Amino acid sequence: MGETNSQPYERPTLHGLAAATGELEALDAPAKRLAKAVRSIVPAGPVKDTLSGTFLGHPLHPLLTDLPIGSWTSAVMLDWIGGSESGTASRRLLAAGILAALPTAAAGYLDWADTEVASDTVRRTGVVHAAANLTALGLFTASYLARRRGGGGRMLALGGAGAMAAGGHLGGHLSFVEGVGVNQTAFEKGPEEWTPTVSEAELSEGRPVCAKAGEVDVLIVRDGDGIHALDDRCTHRGGPLHEGEVADGCVTCPWHGSRFRLADGSVERGPASSPQPLYETRVADGKVEVRRV
Repeated sequence: MGETNSQPYERPTLHGLAAATGELEALDAPAKRLAKAVRSIVPAGPVKDTLSGTFLGHPLHPLLTDLPIGSWTSAVMLDWIGGSESGTASRRLLAAGILAALPTAAAGYLDWADTEVASDTVRRTGVVHAAANLTALGLFTASYLARRRGGGGRMLALGGAGAMAAGGHLGGHLSFVEGVGVNQTAFEKGPEEWTPTVSEAELSEGRPVCAKAGEVDVLIVRDGDGIHALDDRCTHRGGPLHEGEVADGCVTCPWHGSRFRLADGSVERGPASSPQPLYETRVADGKVEVRRV
C-alpha cells in the first residue's frame, strides 16, 4: 500500500498575500464610500457603456492596461540599460504612460464599483489594487517632473515599477481568482436537447419567469406573439434577469441596468459587454420546452 502525503497544502506566497488582502474588514467602509462615489459620478449611459467595453464585446479595462504598463516598463528598462542617450525617450514614455493611466483607471474603477456589492473580498482587494496603481501613477509622475527639472528620477520610476507590479498582481487575482470582468455565463452549458420547463399557462404577457433547464436557470417570457428564453444570469455581474423589467422587446437587469433583446440576447444597453445566451422555445403538451442555440 502506498504512503499518503499528510502535509497540508501551502498556497503560493503571493496568492496568500492577495487572499489576505480580501480579509481586511477595515477596508469595507472606505471601499463602500469610494464605490458609491464612482457610481454617482458616472451613471448609466453612453460614457459608462464606453468605459465598460460594451462596444468591444468584452471589458475595456484589460485592453487599456497594456498602454501604461508597456510605456512605464519600457521607460524603466531604458533608465538602466538604455545608455546615456535614452533620457529623452524615457521621459516621453513616462508621459505616455501617465496620459494612458487616466482612462485605464476610470474603466477599472467602474468595473470594480459594479462588482464590489456582490463580494466582500472583491471590495477589499479592489480598493488595495487601486491604491497600488495610484501610488505607481504618483511615483511615475514625480519621476517625470524630476526629469523635466533636470534631475534623475530613476529611483522614483523604479519605485513606481514596484507599486505597478503589486497592483498588477492584485488585478490578476481579481480577474482570474475572483472572476471580475468575466462573462458570468461562460461556464454554464444549457441543454442542447428540447427540455420541458414551465407550463405555458403560467406565462402572462411581459411577466418573466425563472425556470430550471437542466442545471441552468432560464428566463422565459411571453412577449407579443412569441415566447422567448435567455439565460437568467446576467453576463455582466450575474444579476437575476427574471427580476428585471420587460419592455419594448428587451429585458433590463435589475442590478446595473444592462438591457438585452429578447429575440437574440444581444446587448441593447450596457454596461454589459457580452450577449445573453439564447434558447429556442416551443410548446409541447402544454409545456414550454427550450434548448440552447
